[in-house]
Amino acid sequence: MIYTYYLDVRQFQDEKLFQEKRERLSPYRQQKLALLKHEKDKNRSLGAGILLDHALSPYGLKERQMEYEFGEWGKPAFKYYPEIHFSLSHSGDYAICSIGDKPVGNDIEGIRQGHLKVADRFFTGEEREWMYQGKNEEEITERMFRIWTMKESFLKVTGRGMSLSLRDFAVCMDEEKQKIHVRHRVDAKYYHMKEYRDIEGYGVSVCCQESKEIAYSMMLAQI
Repeated sequence: MIYTYYLDVRQFQDEKLFQEKRERLSPYRQQKLALLKHEKDKNRSLGAGILLDHALSPYGLKERQMEYEFGEWGKPAFKYYPEIHFSLSHSGDYAICSIGDKPVGNDIEGIRQGHLKVADRFFTGEEREWMYQGKNEEEITERMFRIWTMKESFLKVTGRGMSLSLRDFAVCMDEEKQKIHVRHRVDAKYYHMKEYRDIEGYGVSVCCQESKEIAYSMMLAQI
């Protein structure tokens, strides 16, 4: 099972709440916060850390107890709990955290008009073809951001990040079967993709490394 939690980070504009929640985090995450200059970036980073702390509670763990290690391309993992996999992302007013017992990557993006040139630069031919099948510019833009979040979540689950070209793999949409799969040559593993439309104006995707289809769940975190 892969669980994804989300929250609105605008609540951390309250300085008292910000400081209270910051104290719940590990020195590593507090240091990340301290290096950020802008309030909105700090609020988003805090939100991601608090969500991770929330997501760890069913395991009887707290984020401030965790020690991190980093993969070859910088993907973070828990040093002493390799069986727990997680991914964090934030955009605009929201942060998300996905967690489970399989390698996972996620991404959230606010849907904004006027970014279609991104597809011409970074998408494969089949991705652009599906995108431009949208009925109007609004739907085409929405499809672009849907693909973008899926591609980002795949980059993150592989641990390769932007060291892997966005044109080296393709997100394949089968709307008849309501299935999404990734065509790639990164490794011999299979990756499942899950989309969420719970947050108005945002696209959310979660990608999991698994040979069979698994269950996903997304919920608003109560912190």
